[in-house]
Amino acid sequence: MKVGLTLPQFRHESASAMETAALVEASGLDGVFAFDHLWPLGRPDRPALHGLTLAGALLAATSRIAVGTLVARVGLLPDAVLANQLATLARMGGGRLIAGLGVGDRMSRPENLAAGAPFRPREERLASLVAVCRRLRARGVTTWVGGNGAAIRSIARAEADAVNLWGVAPEEVAALAAVDGGGASLTWAGQVDMAAMDTSAVAGLLHQLDASGVAWAIAAPVQAAWPDAVERVAAAASSLVD
Repeated sequence: MKVGLTLPQFRHESASAMETAALVEASGLDGVFAFDHLWPLGRPDRPALHGLTLAGALLAATSRIAVGTLVARVGLLPDAVLANQLATLARMGGGRLIAGLGVGDRMSRPENLAAGAPFRPREERLASLVAVCRRLRARGVTTWVGGNGAAIRSIARAEADAVNLWGVAPEEVAALAAVDGGGASLTWAGQVDMAAMDTSAVAGLLHQLDASGVAWAIAAPVQAAWPDAVERVAAAASSLVD
């Protein structure tokens, strides 16, 4: 199982995100992932670095690790534009880009409206998700679909390389793997409270996820001093191969 981290992204300055990515690359972890939000959910008063722009900078500044979007939402841009932006990033990264895609939910509606993009009905967003997946995979771009629902997992099996489950308990991941069977790989992402979990607890979570069959585990540290979070997650991940 590969292990990655999200980045300190909900701020005006970019140095923290770039420095954290450099630490991740040096630590032996496998990747970094950028959110696609105008602000932290429910907090339009707070800033956020633009996810696709940040991904481009990360690909230019690193040489080994995967760089992913978690997740780029369809509907904010025309399908062809989003697919072309992600395909361009994939070319810049020499195959290191993971194009994570999602459709958003009712909590995303204010961001769409702020961006001047209508929040379309779910069926239309799902159709766009399929269209963008097909455009990307036709260009050889590694493509994930983010979401926990049955419709999303069905699209992932048919149209993507993996489905990314957010915040699902390890035992539930194993149950979903048994239900879904073959098709797209399972990956996992979720918040990891670095104030409440020591390195041993983080290692325990990673071992549970590894046993559930996920191909990637992506920790989104909260209550984190970022250099310490990288060090502790890297130490926990090293126990997977001991």
